[in-house]
Amino acid sequence: MSSPTRTPSGAPAHLTGPGGGRVGDDAARPDGVLKVRGEFAYGSDLWTDDMLWGVTLRSPHPYARIRSIDVGPALAVPGVYAVLTSDDVPGEKVYGLELADQPVLALDVVRYQGEPVALVAADHPETARRAAARIAVDYEVWEPVTDARTALGHPTPDHPDTSPPRDRVHDAPAEVTELSRESAHLHPHGNLVRHLKVRRGDPDATADVVVVGEYEVGMQDQAFLGPESGLAVPAEDGGVDLYVATQWLHVDQRQICAALGLPPERVRLTLAGVGGAFGGREDLSMHVHACLLALRTGRPVKMSYNREESFLGHVHRHPATMRYEHGATRVGDLVYVKAAIYFDGGAYASSTPAVVGNGGTMGVGPYVVPNVHVDCYGAYTNNPPCGAMRGFGSVQTAFAYEAQMDALAAELGMDPVELRCRNAMEEGSPTPTGQVIDSPAPVAELLRRLQAMPLPAPPTTLDLRDLPGGVSNTTHGEGVRRGVGYAVAYKNVAFSEGYDDSSTARVRLEVAGGEPVATVHTAAAEVGQGLVTVEQQIVRTELGVDAVVVHPKDTGVGSAGSTSASRQTYVTGGAVKAACEAVRARVLERAAELTGRPAGDLRLFDGAVVAEGLQLPLADVLGDEAVEETLEWRHRPTEPVDPETGQGFAHVQYAFSAHRAVVDVDTELGLVKVVEMACTQDVGKAINPQAVIGQIQGGTAQGLGLAVMEEILVRDGRVQNPSFTDYLIPTVLDVPPMRIEVLECADPHAPYGLRGVGEAPNISSGPAVLAAIRAATGLPLRRVPVRPEHVTRT
Repeated sequence: MSSPTRTPSGAPAHLTGPGGGRVGDDAARPDGVLKVRGEFAYGSDLWTDDMLWGVTLRSPHPYARIRSIDVGPALAVPGVYAVLTSDDVPGEKVYGLELADQPVLALDVVRYQGEPVALVAADHPETARRAAARIAVDYEVWEPVTDARTALGHPTPDHPDTSPPRDRVHDAPAEVTELSRESAHLHPHGNLVRHLKVRRGDPDATADVVVVGEYEVGMQDQAFLGPESGLAVPAEDGGVDLYVATQWLHVDQRQICAALGLPPERVRLTLAGVGGAFGGREDLSMHVHACLLALRTGRPVKMSYNREESFLGHVHRHPATMRYEHGATRVGDLVYVKAAIYFDGGAYASSTPAVVGNGGTMGVGPYVVPNVHVDCYGAYTNNPPCGAMRGFGSVQTAFAYEAQMDALAAELGMDPVELRCRNAMEEGSPTPTGQVIDSPAPVAELLRRLQAMPLPAPPTTLDLRDLPGGVSNTTHGEGVRRGVGYAVAYKNVAFSEGYDDSSTARVRLEVAGGEPVATVHTAAAEVGQGLVTVEQQIVRTELGVDAVVVHPKDTGVGSAGSTSASRQTYVTGGAVKAACEAVRARVLERAAELTGRPAGDLRLFDGAVVAEGLQLPLADVLGDEAVEETLEWRHRPTEPVDPETGQGFAHVQYAFSAHRAVVDVDTELGLVKVVEMACTQDVGKAINPQAVIGQIQGGTAQGLGLAVMEEILVRDGRVQNPSFTDYLIPTVLDVPPMRIEVLECADPHAPYGLRGVGEAPNISSGPAVLAAIRAATGLPLRRVPVRPEHVTRT
């Protein structure tokens, strides 16, 4: 691999950390102290002395035809080095995670507010912004398509509480052109991204008790704190080195190479410090743009979005509308579930096909249902593009199917937990796709353990901090009602439906300064979840050494896939384990030659080769030679589901979690205080128990946020609240105490028996909060996030 012309300040370095943490230990993070002290370099901290600044001109319209672009006024601004449009893209002009349908820079049509139209490079960011504002774009504005069902030509039922509040939105511009029937197709192939059918059992099954509900989930943002940012450095070989905060280095590289018309060996990516991701960095943002500007100017180019541009510049969680029908016997056995699920994918496909796959295949919840009829759709609209976000299609459906289970329990006069336990999946149960669960599925146990936890006591004295509204003194307890709600959910781990899911790891063992040192090199993105710690723990466990160095993440090693789908500890962890095993085998063979003992009798421990009566330091075995192995590792293969029935071995593993929420609701003002969250979750094997708890806490908080406050408000295709002033996320005052109980029911098919952790708690927490609010108010509450006007008793 060629070296870049220069290495920027803030580029990632090798990570080392405190020794001693093996698999199953509470291990310290090698990047933890740096982050706590504010010394960790994030993507927005990248710097080199001679760099230029890149800025993007974006469409102000959600749907319009570009008549003309005049870049002359921008080029006339002193300090401007380049202004680029789609005509300047040398390679493929469209890209995409799964479908190449999104322009690098807008071609003849813009399909969402914020679509990139032109780029500017200048010697100062303010100069670049002023120049971008002088680019003259002549638009013919069209009427946007903003509803997924309308886009597909399906009927749209009326919901009285589904529109954003009128005082939070602005009217759309009046001068728009009506679309013909033909132009209502946002893409040449139409507005359907994917339609997944799941058919199992009798389509005409009947039941003694039937409940029907229609539900809606708003658009949630990942709300990561670190903005999209990166630095592109032109290299001596005519290529480019990109330092960027991302989730998937190699798929970024593939798309960038296509746009630049360059081979992979001339487009090298290194992971910059990532300030959170949650799916929002799986798609490209400024990646190609910075590279285009760097190659055009011959100078390093830095791009870093502000918060408003970040809201426009990355994908969000899909809004969803859903209709469910549940049928059961009078004793509470589920007979059938029917569902129609619509995901609004926005202007471009991103990962909508996979989101539809998850939403459809797991859309009835962790229950045994003999008869299933599910239609799940992903549609193009002129709303902001939607793609990966923690929970990935399962979050939306969980709000619906768990509300349905509560409604069914009420209709039957049963305890909601008892109804769930009666129908819970277990090992050996079939899923709606016909796949048999072949590892522990302790759904009922999670619920029983949750139910057995003590409930928080009601307050005995008046403390405004304990009441909805807090110290704003909105109530002294009058009109406040307490509610308790339960929810359970499940989520696939790793990539599914036949995807060739693999990861590559390179492990090197050598002696430095008289002590054995191991280096682990993968391209698996560390986005804050603690993967670098897990890699160190696995190496320490398998090779018996304390000193483990984590090589910077880059494309100099084979792909590790995306840091998403709760997969990296499973898949990259499996690759690191396999590479370590290969290194260990070679070391032990060498030790066997030195000692005359069979390699099978030897093991590595505490920096030495040991056996009964033997302790041979690794320094004596290795000498000046290093042992290095690079291995590609895969989990069990999955398979595509049948296009007509949705049957097949779709997912390699499932993660299960359950939540109980306790809330106090001011029914007069509609204010909600979440008093406590409790969670039980099966993690298979806790590789780093402290980090597991952190993942459960974070996922719970994110699910709580969607339940009661988080929503990107979109009106006529325009984002109304692109800031953390108006887009609300839970603060320390909103996140309550949490009781967490972790189960370790090992999956025999996974490394160490582990299960992915990060997404499941994000799925069951929100529905539990909503169930608790329903219990407190007696209202059906079929839309999230719940707003004050939805819960007031007027």
